[in-house]
Amino acid sequence: MMNSKNFITIVLSCIIASIHAYDPDALQDLCVADKSHGTKLNGFPCKEMSNITSSDFFFAGISSPAVINSTMGSAVTGANVEKIPGLNTLSVSLARIDYAPGGLNPPHTHPRATEVVFVLEGELEVGFITTSNKLFSQTIKTGEVFVFPRGLVHFQKNNGKSPASVLCAFNSQLPGTVSVAATLFAADPALPEDVLTKTFQVGSKMVDKIKERLSTKK
Repeated sequence: MMNSKNFITIVLSCIIASIHAYDPDALQDLCVADKSHGTKLNGFPCKEMSNITSSDFFFAGISSPAVINSTMGSAVTGANVEKIPGLNTLSVSLARIDYAPGGLNPPHTHPRATEVVFVLEGELEVGFITTSNKLFSQTIKTGEVFVFPRGLVHFQKNNGKSPASVLCAFNSQLPGTVSVAATLFAADPALPEDVLTKTFQVGSKMVDKIKERLSTKK
């Protein structure tokens, strides 16, 4: 039978785990990010109230399609705390992704947030892969929504002949992005080559070729 000490320990562990599972809650009405402050912490220090203006809560950068000049054929425009200081401690952010015909937002994860995408225009093939390697994929069109659970590898691809765009919502002020290919083949410093050759069961020449191609991608 579980004694009270063990029960309290388990309960406290669960509470602590749930606290660290998301962005910290705000303890005041506003904590506009002071990005010029030299202090390093989990988030950003707060501006003095006297220095806060309405522009701290405004961003026009996702009002129109981005210029797409990447080899992947997509462009991501974030609307997070780095662009909107007023999002600090509010645990939300947005992004807009624009896709050229055939454009791809390659497999990646967001370690700090679940993502919900809303299709502004066009048609996309989207999907995510679970930790048991099961793929959940769907074709989504204008006005439709798809969810990518937090931390799972996912992608979006425009298979159409016209441009496409989505609006993304995250439950984090700064969800972070880990691109699978770039993380493995374009890390700095580089992963040991034998790690990559053994993982992918290929030779060194193939690894070098992939690295060279990824190093030119923006």
